[in-house]
Amino acid sequence: MFIRALLAFLILPGLTAIIAPPLIAWLDPWRGQTCLPGLVVMLAGAAVVLWCVRDFYVSGKGTLAPWDPPKKFVVVGLYRHVRNPMYVGVLLLVLGWSIYLSSFVLVAYVLVLAIGFHIRVLMHEEPWLKSQFADEWCVYSAAVPRWLPRANRWKNGS
Repeated sequence: MFIRALLAFLILPGLTAIIAPPLIAWLDPWRGQTCLPGLVVMLAGAAVVLWCVRDFYVSGKGTLAPWDPPKKFVVVGLYRHVRNPMYVGVLLLVLGWSIYLSSFVLVAYVLVLAIGFHIRVLMHEEPWLKSQFADEWCVYSAAVPRWLPRANRWKNGS
C-alpha cells in the first residue's frame, strides 16, 4: 500500500503543485524576480499536504487518490480543523510558487485550482463521503468548516 500512496502523491499533488507551477511561470511573460518569502509559503503548503497524505495512509488505510480512497473516515490531525486541508495545502504550495516566482499567471492558476477543487468537493467528494460514512459525515460536516479552519480542533461531537 505504501507504493500506491507514494504514486498517488507523485501523480496528483506532485503534478499539480510541484511540476506544473514552474512550467507555467516559465511561460509567463510578465514574471518578475524571485521573491524568497514565497519559499516559506511553499514549505507551509508542502507540510500540510504531507501531513494529510500521512493521515490518509495511517488513519484512513488508503491514499489521496480517487481510485484508492481511505477505507476509514479520516478525522485526525488537520481534518479536525478544516474538512479539506489537503486542498488547502496544495493551494498554499502553488500560492508560494506564485510569490516566489512573482507570477500573476500562477495566481490565476491558484484561482482556477480553487474553483476546480470546490466543484469537485461539492459534486463528488461530499456526496461520496455521505454515502460511505453517513452518520459520521453528517455530524462532522455540521461542525467542521469546508475551507476556513476553525481555531480549536473539533473533538468528535463538540
